Amino acid sequence: MMKTEELNLVTEWDKVFPKSEKVDHKKVTFANHFGITLAADMYIPKNATGKLPAIAVSGPYGAVKEQSSGLYAQTMAERGFLTIAFDPSFTGESGGFPRYMTSPDLNVEDFQAAVDFLSVQDNVDPERIGIIGICGWGGVALQTACLDTRIKATVTSTMYDMTRVAANGYFDADDNKEARVKARKAVNAQRTEDFRNGTYALAGGVVDPLPSDAPFFVKDYYDYYKTKRGYHKRSLNSNDGWAITGMISLSNMRQFHYAGEIDNAVLMIHGEKAHSCYMSKDAFMLLNGDNKELYIIPGAVHTDLYDGGDKDYIPFDKLESFFHEYLK
Repeated sequence: MMKTEELNLVTEWDKVFPKSEKVDHKKVTFANHFGITLAADMYIPKNATGKLPAIAVSGPYGAVKEQSSGLYAQTMAERGFLTIAFDPSFTGESGGFPRYMTSPDLNVEDFQAAVDFLSVQDNVDPERIGIIGICGWGGVALQTACLDTRIKATVTSTMYDMTRVAANGYFDADDNKEARVKARKAVNAQRTEDFRNGTYALAGGVVDPLPSDAPFFVKDYYDYYKTKRGYHKRSLNSNDGWAITGMISLSNMRQFHYAGEIDNAVLMIHGEKAHSCYMSKDAFMLLNGDNKELYIIPGAVHTDLYDGGDKDYIPFDKLESFFHEYLK
């Protein structure tokens, strides 16, 4: 028997983007197969009738639904889709204890649970369901598409493969045994300390104050997560970050092993100048079929696809036409 826990959901509008008058909004909850109750914002086009195509959205990794995923969900609802933006297990308003933990297997299950939920809504056509994953959840979205054949169309935006970063470091700079063993020793020592202390130490979110010699991609994150542009009090990246020991499972597996077997449509979007662009380019090479596309946006950096940056870089027209084509 599936049971959902009671969550303490915020009732006021507390997103980092303005509320649209073109859609109806409400909070919803649903349980995943691990018994964790997830919290989501549902957006429905005003005056919609009949069974609608639906899209589940999550990401970026360490963000909450009040940030980028909610913006994507609300905007796609303005364009005729029923959408939900959800908080992953252990984060935001979703359930799960201990807090701020992560697992690649659990992340995929969260996306599948969102598809479960959408599939049984009276106003959703279960044969027309898609997903959008942003940043690290772009990688999760692609991994979920490897497994869940109910997903007819998948979009990844400014995608990160978190398993690759966890194992190899940024830009694969630590792709060697010595670096991985050093990282394993550190996190396993932290496990001992956490058990001794009865707490889970946090890794810290985006560095603050920002060092003058910080790499560009760190400055890019700061400009979103630590400023009025994107700061949110429940966002891990805006505040104290993930549990240090929660990251170890990411380094023990690799995503996309079966990416070549995805039959349904995939659109991968990335900024030309994003430090992470190599991950989308490499993952795209694994895909097969004529319904796959890599769409590179000239001039855009990583976080430009979180909220559009200063030039409305998010190609919502492209997303709309893609989903209309493959969720028809």
